[in-house]
Amino acid sequence: MEQRSFDRLGRQVGVVGLGAWQLGADWGGVSETDALAVLAAAVDSGVTFLDTADVYGDGRSEQLIGRFLRERPGHGLTVATKMGRRVEQTPEAYTLDNFRAWTDRSRANLGTDTLDLVQLHCPPTAVFADDRVFDALDTLVAEKRVAGYGVSVETCDQALTAIARPGVASVQIILNAVRLKPLERVLPAAAAAGVGIIARVPLASGLLSGRYDERTTFAADDHRTYNRHGESFDVGETFSGVDYDLGLAVVRRLAPLVGTDRTMAQFALRWIIDQPGVTVVIPGARDAAQARGNAAAADLPPLTAAERDAVRAVYDELVRARVHDRW
Repeated sequence: MEQRSFDRLGRQVGVVGLGAWQLGADWGGVSETDALAVLAAAVDSGVTFLDTADVYGDGRSEQLIGRFLRERPGHGLTVATKMGRRVEQTPEAYTLDNFRAWTDRSRANLGTDTLDLVQLHCPPTAVFADDRVFDALDTLVAEKRVAGYGVSVETCDQALTAIARPGVASVQIILNAVRLKPLERVLPAAAAAGVGIIARVPLASGLLSGRYDERTTFAADDHRTYNRHGESFDVGETFSGVDYDLGLAVVRRLAPLVGTDRTMAQFALRWIIDQPGVTVVIPGARDAAQARGNAAAADLPPLTAAERDAVRAVYDELVRARVHDRW
């Protein structure tokens, strides 16, 4: 698999990683056996970057990854986790003492002395302007609790503020065929600064996989049921903030471009891989076959200029007016 660099972290990772939200919670039930099978299939397919968070299943995702790591000595993987969403979302919660406690818990869950990468998990906007927060993160590095730190963001403005911080190694942001705004300023700024870009929600919560239609239903404990209107967290995290029926229309417009040698999901992932400035894309997977299929997108040839133009044309016609200025 093609390797790309987190310059400020001093690490290279495969361009397709694995997002592990679904191994913890909020996507319907995933058994421990299936979760470990997903991890094995991804890593055996060349994935070297795993993304999790302390809040995914209240630590279950981290713990499953920790078990997997113990069973794979010398694995050579980079594991990114996140912190901050297990408490009330106020800027006052982002303190050095809390950071130490949160990272101690994640280190125990993952079974490691030093976390490869810890990310602030979509914190309040005021946090991004607080020097004390980033001084505290620098202290975590100095104490060897973490090798580096980054931020997961909701908006492009938050991303740009974070990129300007000299210690920030990565920015995680939603980027996909129905969320193009990061292409304008965020990706160029990150590339110029040597900040890694982790592209999350790459399939728009599965919409861009092409597997869903108007008759599809999701489990009650799946955020695609309970957060469609932002009832529990930012609506942009569910279907990228795009109305479900509109997302289906986008997929139907793009489907003729896919052909027979790739899936719709692989087409959508390859579009992200091809964007200058992207370090790693982190699709989730609920089973081993999905993990292998996602990783295979890295082996596909780049999209043609005509295909890229078509993605933008569909976005401009159907999506731009509804989501572009929201995030």
